Amino acid sequence: MTKMRINLALQGGGAHGAFTWGALDRLLQEPDLEIAAISGTSAGALNAAALKSGMIENGAEGARRALDGLWHGIAQNSNTGLSQWFGQELFSPSLISQALELSPHYMFADAFNRMTSPYSWGPFYNHPLQIIVDGFDYSEVCASEGPALYIGATNVRSGKVKVFQGDEIGPDALLASACLPTLFRAVEVDGEAYWDGGYTGNPPLFPLFGPDLPEDILIININPLERDEVPQTPQAIQNRINEISFNSSLLRELRAISFVQRLLGEGSIAQGAMKQVNVHMIADDALMNELSVATKTVAIPSVLGALKGAGQKSADAFLAAHRSDIGTRSSVNLEAMFQ
Repeated sequence: MTKMRINLALQGGGAHGAFTWGALDRLLQEPDLEIAAISGTSAGALNAAALKSGMIENGAEGARRALDGLWHGIAQNSNTGLSQWFGQELFSPSLISQALELSPHYMFADAFNRMTSPYSWGPFYNHPLQIIVDGFDYSEVCASEGPALYIGATNVRSGKVKVFQGDEIGPDALLASACLPTLFRAVEVDGEAYWDGGYTGNPPLFPLFGPDLPEDILIININPLERDEVPQTPQAIQNRINEISFNSSLLRELRAISFVQRLLGEGSIAQGAMKQVNVHMIADDALMNELSVATKTVAIPSVLGALKGAGQKSADAFLAAHRSDIGTRSSVNLEAMFQ
């Protein structure tokens, strides 16, 4: 059986990262699919670490179990009154998102977070993801065997992307990658302060251009590239600002790939001088357009389950339509994307 070797690029987007959980769960059921490297940011970094550690422990099935454990832990860790109240499975994710966003409890918490700094909590400050990242086995996460792992964060002082790899990856690196500055204090790693990697690389693609890695990059995208409606509420406006900001770094790298592909196609660059990258994408913008920042920040179990199912379905559709493209061509029309 011929292996289909790919690199994975996993976006961040809070609890909407459960969509990536589902997509990965479906991909891991393909016996002829080999994951050579993973680049992840924020929720994508957590998914990447779980996949890598589980795969080292027990292959694809171990990775699936580790991802299940990660998201069950996130759901339990967010077991607030809001998640219980809005977590009934008889409501659609869209209705839950709307109701949650308009609930007095959520609106008060959102307004409070905008008016205060995470540094105001003093000794009462606690990072809610600390218990999650402390649960990983870093001898597995940082193992030399298995997929190469790259975790993106943003250096607060320089504004530059930082990619953690190898033994650099630990609990603080994962917390740094998922550090939204309005909610969490900057995470210090080796004397440098870091914020969420989404601002500079969501996720960073350039680590996946190495000559020893395959040409194919499969992006699992959870921040919609387009929204049909112009946002009007304060929450919707802020959410769209964040989506555009978190997609801008990805779009810049995709534009650079498109430019290089065009030069290679025209013969302006000699074949082999630069890498020919095949770009693929798994996404469900229609579903993500129905959700909001509320379901990103509050992990509702029923919404997580729906997102997982949507990810599985989208990955299945990708494999059915584009399996033969892997190793051959891009399934994303980058030229059309930037017209």
